[in-house]
Amino acid sequence: MVKSSSIVIQAKGLKKSYGKNNVLKGIDLTVERGTMLALLGPNGAGKTTTVRILSTLLGYDTGKVTVEGFDVKTEADKVRSVIGLTGQSAAVDELLTGRENLVMMGRLYRLTSASAKARAQELLEEFDLVDAAERPAKTYSGGMRRRLDLAVSLIATPPVIFLDEPTTGLDPRSRISMWEIIERLKANGATILLTTQYLEEADQLADKIVVIDGGKVIAEGTAKDLKSKVGKDRLELTFATTKSYKQAVNVLGKTVQESNDEEKTVSVVLKDTNADVRKTLDTLQKESLKFEAMAVHKPTLDDVFLALTGKQTKETETK
Repeated sequence: MVKSSSIVIQAKGLKKSYGKNNVLKGIDLTVERGTMLALLGPNGAGKTTTVRILSTLLGYDTGKVTVEGFDVKTEADKVRSVIGLTGQSAAVDELLTGRENLVMMGRLYRLTSASAKARAQELLEEFDLVDAAERPAKTYSGGMRRRLDLAVSLIATPPVIFLDEPTTGLDPRSRISMWEIIERLKANGATILLTTQYLEEADQLADKIVVIDGGKVIAEGTAKDLKSKVGKDRLELTFATTKSYKQAVNVLGKTVQESNDEEKTVSVVLKDTNADVRKTLDTLQKESLKFEAMAVHKPTLDDVFLALTGKQTKETETK
């Protein structure tokens, strides 16, 4: 029986080490009912380790971890009864058809034969896999396998879903398709914890973001909150000639945040966007300096990530 609480997933002081390698150094996080939390971090930060612990697949050293009020360490069976998990790679049986994979999982969840078949049909329709239902999973494209994998994890309609980089390796169209499916899951009331290497994915889907690095939480909040911490809008100007570019850098002086000699671009921080854009353009006009292109950029999660960790995101995570 699911316990009633606004907090569905909670970790306090979560620590995990492998020998002398301290992977998690005291992680604190909470996920409220019906919301999605995105867990971001560079390669090796501990994202997958955290998900594996929360989903009972891995033990931990110290801390307190609960899902739907159940203790992950002492009530693992109860935790497993309320969660669904999709990992970084598809875990379906490639020799079985899409329908057979779903029916088999339904039977493992002790659904009757009729109920398992009915639920399989619902999921095939929901995940747009009806036309491929009778084909072996090994014939599926990458996007289709990921959809089938997610469908399999939802066979028992779990209220809590862990998605560990569910769109890794997918083409843009398949990724967007998965985003739509994930958004429908949340709209239907699911509580979701998502790890992702795509910052735009967290920006698009998550209600709250937690950034971890070196096994610690270094920032958390909404995408808007995190972006506001990085800085203001910036104006980027591109010049046609090296001469005009260098003159602009000199004229704009201390307002220049960044300049690129190769691209001949100048970035100016905007505290009051409209007023500062006008002031910058007036300054250039007075000096008869013409630019080739102009664009106003708002802070992105990429800016947040780089500012907080000083690292680029990686394609995979070792732990």
